[in-house]
Amino acid sequence: MRSTRNPGRSAGLLYILMGIPAPFALLYLPGKLIVPGNAAATADNIAASETLFRLGIAAQLFSQILFVYLVLVLYDLFAGVDRRQASLMKALVLVSVPIGLVNEVSSVAALSLVRGADFLSAVGKPQRDALAMLFVKMHGSGIAISQIFWGLWLLPLGLLVYRSGFIPRVFGVLLLVNGVAYPILSLVYFLAPQYGPVAARFAMLPETGELWFMLWLLIKGAVPPPVVRDPALG
Repeated sequence: MRSTRNPGRSAGLLYILMGIPAPFALLYLPGKLIVPGNAAATADNIAASETLFRLGIAAQLFSQILFVYLVLVLYDLFAGVDRRQASLMKALVLVSVPIGLVNEVSSVAALSLVRGADFLSAVGKPQRDALAMLFVKMHGSGIAISQIFWGLWLLPLGLLVYRSGFIPRVFGVLLLVNGVAYPILSLVYFLAPQYGPVAARFAMLPETGELWFMLWLLIKGAVPPPVVRDPALG
């Protein structure tokens, strides 16, 4: 299997590698360490699982960096279909990545607070725990902002897939649906947080669109048709 002859497989491999940290950093860690409404318990959990918490930060950084490489490969794959849509896709990712990277500063700040560094000795533990919880919540809000772009970049990608002719159109439809689901979740998070868990459950099915697409790319790949040059243009 030579991905150099099948650029879709290169994209699929990068897509899979980028997505691997997500369940760990976005689902497992919060469920294991964060106790809603209890700053002291959350801080104690983070302090007791510092290595795990640091792995979550590293996983997020790794995923964001791979996101840049992924979109560049996808741009090359689909630029011949519609360069404007491919450029829009790339721009949305390149806006999203700095947001995701900077958002990890909140996690670093929370970790510093629960560790009780020397320069924080004048601040009591209850205050440090409360501040750490604040930064944990800020990180969650940053994820919700990033989700907007996680959806928006899928809209031009879905159109490109649908129009490409070398990838089944059904994947384009799935990506478009997935692209709408993420921003809706973000809006619910900010406007009606009490319905967040319900919205997340309803979004689970449409959010599998990316998974099926990345698996198709990894297994079957995608090769754009060669560009036919007009002899009259030299």
